[in-house]
Amino acid sequence: MKYFVAVAEELNFNRAAERLYITQPALSRQIQQLEDAIPAVLLERNSKRVALTDAGRAFYHQALNILAQLQHAADESRLLAEGRKGSLVIGIFGSSILDFIPRVLQAFGHTHPAVEISLHPMDKDAQIQALRERRLNIGFNRLVPGEPDIEQELVRKEALMLALPTTHPMAVRDSIELGEVLQEPFILYPRGVRHGLTTHVRRLFADYDAVPQVVQEVTDVTTSIALVAGGLGLCVVPQATVNLRLPGVEYRALRCRGKAEIELACLYRKGDSSPILQAFLDTVRQLGSQEATPAAGSRQAS
Repeated sequence: MKYFVAVAEELNFNRAAERLYITQPALSRQIQQLEDAIPAVLLERNSKRVALTDAGRAFYHQALNILAQLQHAADESRLLAEGRKGSLVIGIFGSSILDFIPRVLQAFGHTHPAVEISLHPMDKDAQIQALRERRLNIGFNRLVPGEPDIEQELVRKEALMLALPTTHPMAVRDSIELGEVLQEPFILYPRGVRHGLTTHVRRLFADYDAVPQVVQEVTDVTTSIALVAGGLGLCVVPQATVNLRLPGVEYRALRCRGKAEIELACLYRKGDSSPILQAFLDTVRQLGSQEATPAAGSRQAS
C-alpha cells in the first residue's frame, strides 16, 4: 500500500522509487503483484505517462485511510507498551491525599498526559481486596499488615504533629511533649481500621503507661480537624495534615518517648509488570527519594 500511494502521488515510477529508497524494477514488481492480488488495473502506464484508473483513485483513498489506521494502531500499541497510555486506578486513604499523592499525580501527569487516572478513597482492607480482584492497580496507606500476595513499598517517613485549638495554652509553643498532654481530651482516627493511626497513638501513650482520654473516634482526618477547631480536643496527625487549614486550628511538632513518625506505603499486586504501573512507581520512587522527612519544629498556624 505504501508503494502504491507513492506511485499514485508522484505519477512517476522513478521518483516514487527514489522516495521509497528502492529500485524502480522492484517497485514495478510490487505494483504488479498488488494489481494481480486485487485483481484490478490501478495504473495506466506507458513510456510517456502514468495515470490512475477509476479503480486506482478509489484504492488510493482507501489505502490512505488504512495506512492511517495502521499507524494509529502502532502508535497506540507503542504508548501502551511504554506505559504512556491507558488507565490507572489508585486507592487513597487519610492525610496522604493532602500532600504526597497530589505531587505524584502532578509529576506523572506531566510525563504521561495520555494516561487516565481515577482515585478511589478506601481503607487498607478494601484496598487489599480490590488489588486482589484487579479493581485497583495501586493503593496508598499507612501501617499496612504484610500480605503474601501484596507487595508493600515504603514511600516516605512522616513526622507526627499535634493538632490543637488556637485557644489552647500550649498553642504558643513550637513543640509539645506528649507526656504534657496525657490527660487532655483526644480525638482519634480512623475508627474501625485495624493497625490504623489510632493503634499507633495508643502505643505512644503506652510508653507512658497511659491511655488516651478519647472523646471522639472518627473515620477521617477532615472530621478530626473540624472537631479540633470546635475545641473538642487534641489530635495526633501526620505532618501532611498541616495542609488542611481550618480556622481555629494550630499544628505543633510532637515529641514523645517513642518515634514521633509514621510511614506511608504503596501497595500493588506481586508480579504485576504492567508498564503503566511500573512508570507510576518510577515517579513515586523518584519523589520519595528526593524528599527527607520535613523539619517539624516550626510553628504553622491555620
